[in-house]
Amino acid sequence: MTFPKIGITIGDPGGIGPEIILKALSRSDSITQSANYILYGNYIALQEYDIPQNLEIVKIQNHEEASNDNLSFLEIETDLKVITPGHPSKEAGNASFSYFDKAVKHAQEKLIQSIVTAPISKHSWNLAGIPWSGHTDFLWHLYPEAIMSFWSNELKVILYTHHLPLKEAIKRIQKDRLLAFFYNLDLSLAKTPLKSCHLLVSGLNPHAGEKGTLGTEEETEIIPAIEQAQKKGLSISGPYPPDVVFRKAFNEPGKIVIALYHDQGCIPFKLESFHTGVNVTLGLPFPRTSPDHGTAFDISGKGMADFRSMEESIKLAHKLSMIF
Repeated sequence: MTFPKIGITIGDPGGIGPEIILKALSRSDSITQSANYILYGNYIALQEYDIPQNLEIVKIQNHEEASNDNLSFLEIETDLKVITPGHPSKEAGNASFSYFDKAVKHAQEKLIQSIVTAPISKHSWNLAGIPWSGHTDFLWHLYPEAIMSFWSNELKVILYTHHLPLKEAIKRIQKDRLLAFFYNLDLSLAKTPLKSCHLLVSGLNPHAGEKGTLGTEEETEIIPAIEQAQKKGLSISGPYPPDVVFRKAFNEPGKIVIALYHDQGCIPFKLESFHTGVNVTLGLPFPRTSPDHGTAFDISGKGMADFRSMEESIKLAHKLSMIF
């Protein structure tokens, strides 16, 4: 029997990534006999923590050596010599990017079937001179139709724009761009368990513009795009007032909110699902999941990190690996 190979990058070595990975994978219901998990990183980052006794970690040289009987570790060559928990650094930025870059290449080569990414520090990447502001931005560079989304049992949110200044995000509220996004999203969801969901589009302005009295983007750009998408057969409606649209999708498994900019979608999602939510990148030829939180430098190295979002990310990556 062939088992899917799931790559897990350890994230910023100075953050909580290694800790939450070890905690999540040490749970008996997280590692199953139906997958090969391969960690990408520098082993010295794991040595900062007590490795759970029920985790057998085996260093491998290639993917053929990976086994579902243990946890495989693939050492990625970097200049990282010392781990400084709780602090961003150029060395950590270079290292965390190297782990991710290698995992993406291996996914493209079909050596692994999916990727789970522990949190990186955008500041560390900046110190290292890496021009992207995070995992999704790098993937967007490779796959321009990549889409950032957030999943939990209670709520599903898709971001039309993500890591952009708000004034730049507003400039992208254009009919043609929105319509292309709706079509791309529909195709991307077709590869997931959400393929039959109804899309609820959030408005941009208070009260979704109030028929043009509180802003015109709804009338001139958003509504025409939605109507055209409906004519093409997409299950989509809106725009709904931003302060109520998330209630329409809350605990409604068949509904997804399309938020027009980063904080519009992330604030309600993280308020409700911070500890169990998963960041999912759609529009890729392979699944990629991640916890919906950051490096938590303030508690790094203290053994206090909550692992549940990482655990859910691993479980979802496994599920998606079986249907992609």
